[in-house]
Amino acid sequence: MSADKPLPLEGVRVLELGNYIAAPTAGRLLADFGAEVIKIERPRTGDELRGWRLYGGSTSMLYRTVNRNKKSVVLDLRTAAGRDAVLRLAERSDVVLENFRPGTLERWGLGPEELDAVNPDLVLTRISAFGQTGPMAGRPGFAAVAEAVGGLRALVGEPDRPPSRTGVSIGDSIAGLYAAFGAMMALFRRETRRGGTRPPLDERVIDVALNESVLSMMESLVPDHLAYGVERQRVGGRMEGIAPTNAYPCADGSSVVIAGNADGIFRRFMTTIGRDDLAADDGLGTNAGRWARRDELDAAIGEWTSSLPREAVLAELDAVGVPAGPIYTAADICADEQYRARDMVQHFDVDTGDDEPRRVGFPGIVPVLGGTSLPIRGLGPDLGEHTEEVLTGLLGLSADELAAARG
Repeated sequence: MSADKPLPLEGVRVLELGNYIAAPTAGRLLADFGAEVIKIERPRTGDELRGWRLYGGSTSMLYRTVNRNKKSVVLDLRTAAGRDAVLRLAERSDVVLENFRPGTLERWGLGPEELDAVNPDLVLTRISAFGQTGPMAGRPGFAAVAEAVGGLRALVGEPDRPPSRTGVSIGDSIAGLYAAFGAMMALFRRETRRGGTRPPLDERVIDVALNESVLSMMESLVPDHLAYGVERQRVGGRMEGIAPTNAYPCADGSSVVIAGNADGIFRRFMTTIGRDDLAADDGLGTNAGRWARRDELDAAIGEWTSSLPREAVLAELDAVGVPAGPIYTAADICADEQYRARDMVQHFDVDTGDDEPRRVGFPGIVPVLGGTSLPIRGLGPDLGEHTEEVLTGLLGLSADELAAARG
């Protein structure tokens, strides 16, 4: 898509009320494709994400990444002026995103009914730990808790050790994806007016729970338990019931991931590593048989990969169509020609606390339209960078009203 063509969501305005990762991820997705996302932040400190993994400067790269392409507006929601400004912004918006504990917006007088009263076309997308209803609705919870309750944590790690994390707040990010999808679904329903009438309020309130978002990614975890009595266990780098697929060491000290688990691929794989006996073994012709002998297979594969450097392993497997790849670090990603070809690392001059700005790469926009990533229009903004522009330009607040609203 060329720079002079309109983005898919241009003309959509989103009001983001939220901190941390889940709701801001939804806002980022909508902003990436052209929506005007107005992020409301508290006075003085702003979104707490500004200080997470802060290695220098005043704003973390995590905040800059999650809140790219947005506008930052400071409002004090503890004041009547701040809450009134939110209602006036909601009146002029298409979507409101929030990830407070259930009941918080209602206590502020900014609940669904109040928002609906000022804008009966508004879509309200709500993210919480356990959803807006049910016996656990009022409980607080971050992604770590949701990943545990959603079933993911029990499957991550080695079988002889306590469960571990994935290394990122994956539960928040999944919920953010669902929230963005839910907002788009409701906007589509609203715009098409299917049924010939305006969608009622309950169809414009999108309820995303962190734990349910994680559960939805757990494939057949629950059905396998109920149908067969299976309790899946942690299997480290493997995947339960699927073999051979694992990480294997190479002669140069690096590792590769190989997924040779499809029947035809497996036979080619074994021939490539010099194990024609395994390729011809009828007991290994199906995945069930391979899983039963997974230790034997992993030992044979590891013996072969350990005899070659990583690039030689990958080249031989690529030549015969066996899916395999290196285990990348951040430096590897920055140097990778495939990411570069699709503009998936985009560079900006950023204040990192040094005397001069540093050139920093940020992950591109997914999905791709037109062959390469859309350009990132701007990184996560400085705190309150757009307060005056939005509150005076969009709402027409006077200087005194502006001061009262932002605290």
